[in-house]
Parts: sequence; C-alpha cells; structure tokens
Amino acid sequence: MLIRTLSVAECAKVLAGHNLARLACAKDGRPYVVPIYYAYADEVLYAFSIPGKKIDWMRANPHVSVLVESPRQRGQWKSVIADGRYEELPERIGHKRERDHAWSLLSTHSNWWEPGALKPATPPLADDARHIFFRIVLDEVSGREAKE
Repeated sequence: MLIRTLSVAECAKVLAGHNLARLACAKDGRPYVVPIYYAYADEVLYAFSIPGKKIDWMRANPHVSVLVESPRQRGQWKSVIADGRYEELPERIGHKRERDHAWSLLSTHSNWWEPGALKPATPPLADDARHIFFRIVLDEVSGREAKE
C-alpha cells in the first residue's frame, strides 16, 4: 500500500466533494467528537445545529478540528483534517449575509439539517434560538491518501 500526502488543493477538493464530517471540540481538557453535515466554500465550512453540548463547548473554546473521510474500494481511502475557528452566525445585522449564504449552500444537500435534529423553517425565523448556523474558518488543512 502506498500512502501519500495530499496537496492543499487536493484537500479542498475532498472537503468540497463531501458533506458529512466528524467535528472535534474540547473544553476543560476534555475532547468531544460529533458528526455534522456541512457545506464548503472559500476555505470555510458552514454548518447548522440546535443548542447543545457541541455549541456550548465551541462557544467556550472556538478552536476545532474536522475530519472528512473518503472511503473507496478496499485498501484505498482519502482523509482530510481541517483545523479552524468556530464562528456563530446569529440573525443580526452584520451576520445576515453570511447566514443566508450558509443557508443557500447547506440547502443544496438533502436532509442537511440532520443530525441537527430540527428542520428550520424556510427561511429560518429571526432570533430563533433553536436554529444555530455557524461557520468554521479554516486555518490549516492536511490530508493523506492510500492506494494499493
């Protein structure tokens, strides 16, 4: 098996080609990993959630990592890890454009609100605390690929 490092452009292609990732965050020295659906554009991951543990933890510590895997045939795979910063996109002046952008990117995927649990109204209601749109501004990406 041959394992090689992916270029930044190849990592971006993997991120753009998928919409399911594992999000890792940490609080008080403890890690937490959870699946999220996302949309990728311009070195930013956009996602949606309802309030809960991951949002609380990312608010406390905005430094996160995301793992995206691209399984292929037996013995072949691609894996990308993206490190970045959590930024909430509240329904307020100064964030509306990015929130609407996140909505438009995410809504191109079916069932994009899962595993966020509650499908938001179309469009999401202003100041609806049940619906949290956020982005992860990427600082660094790295990836590997395995081939037989």
